[in-house]
Amino acid sequence: MKTVRQAIKYGIVGVSNTLITAVVIWILMKVAHCSDVLSNVVGYIAGVVNSFVWNKQWTFQSHAGWVKSAVRFGLVFGICYLLQLGFLFLLNAWLPIDPYYNQLIAMAFYTVINFIFNKVYTFKE
Repeated sequence: MKTVRQAIKYGIVGVSNTLITAVVIWILMKVAHCSDVLSNVVGYIAGVVNSFVWNKQWTFQSHAGWVKSAVRFGLVFGICYLLQLGFLFLLNAWLPIDPYYNQLIAMAFYTVINFIFNKVYTFKE
């Protein structure tokens, strides 16, 4: 039951990450007139920071050190992203469907493996 609660919280944090990222990008592009690249980078940084803080404090309630957790979080993010990208390449080679749908499948794959790695490694004490 604990893992189910954590998965639900992880999903809520994920939705908040998406909203924060989108709002920051919009503000930087439309209000501050920043470039799309700078807006994207800053928006994603805001989303990742939000994800780290909320998942550490709320989702997994980890007492592991902040620096140790942050390093692990970054490592897990990179590994999961690369696994997701490899999976996307496989899907595009094997599934004769619109590549956009393969993106969505790969995103779901990333979400699941990222949750698992964060649960068993990143926020372990």
